[in-house]
Amino acid sequence: MKIYSVETGSFKLDGGAMFGVVPRVLWEKTNPADFNNQIDLAMRCMLIEDGDRLILIDNGMGNKQSDKFFGHFHLWGDATLDSSLAQYGFHRDDVTDVFLTHLHFDHAGGSIEWNKDKTFYQPAFKNAKFWSNSDHWKWATEPNPREKASFLNENINPIEDSGQLNFIDFKGNNILKGSELGFDILRVDGHTDAQMIPMINYQGKKLVFMADFLPTSGHVALPYIMGYDTRPLITMDEKQVFMKEAADNEYLLFLEHDAYHSVCTVKNTDRGVKLDQTLQFNDIFV
Repeated sequence: MKIYSVETGSFKLDGGAMFGVVPRVLWEKTNPADFNNQIDLAMRCMLIEDGDRLILIDNGMGNKQSDKFFGHFHLWGDATLDSSLAQYGFHRDDVTDVFLTHLHFDHAGGSIEWNKDKTFYQPAFKNAKFWSNSDHWKWATEPNPREKASFLNENINPIEDSGQLNFIDFKGNNILKGSELGFDILRVDGHTDAQMIPMINYQGKKLVFMADFLPTSGHVALPYIMGYDTRPLITMDEKQVFMKEAADNEYLLFLEHDAYHSVCTVKNTDRGVKLDQTLQFNDIFV
């Protein structure tokens, strides 16, 4: 198995929304804001090469939306999914599986693209199976008013129409051990219903793709929960249990949205679990 960190682009969101009830004077110590109160964020994905499978975890915003849409998010940087894949000698047609932690536009928007004539949408990964789960799929296709703007029909419905959609079955558990994709999957319900967190055994370490469960290294402290979370108290409970486990077992936490650190570790202290180290994936795994 070989794992690659894949950058798909960077954007900005309101810092207050990203940290919920935590005051700016606290969160800006780790995530400084610009004059518009916006903070830098990444859309960092993971590529797993395992035998004859090439598994992409999340895929960023994509490029099919309007300039007006992208203008809301102040895209910056030069990274794209295609350029990042090419850096490792791959093309999107090589991808065999696209695992979607959840269907918000900044995680799943790259799943679908325009055809050449811009007359219909088509899968951006023509040879891949797309993986979600039935609970989250229902949640996303029948969205509540609060999340409706994050679940865009053009990112979701064409996946099902393509016949490439597959569901993970948790069999009534909150963790699926040994999924058919070769890694364990943790289900968490605080940010959005049935978000999936991959937990991968890699080179003697447990590498956890944190998605929006822990968006940046600045979110480690227990109360630092996004205003975007639909059930923040559930997030807090899930986070408390997981972070203790992560500290006890020295997990490497892969950060999808941290603009400047791709991995962090946490440690137990007298005041609970705290941030230990911030690291770069490519410095850990050469």
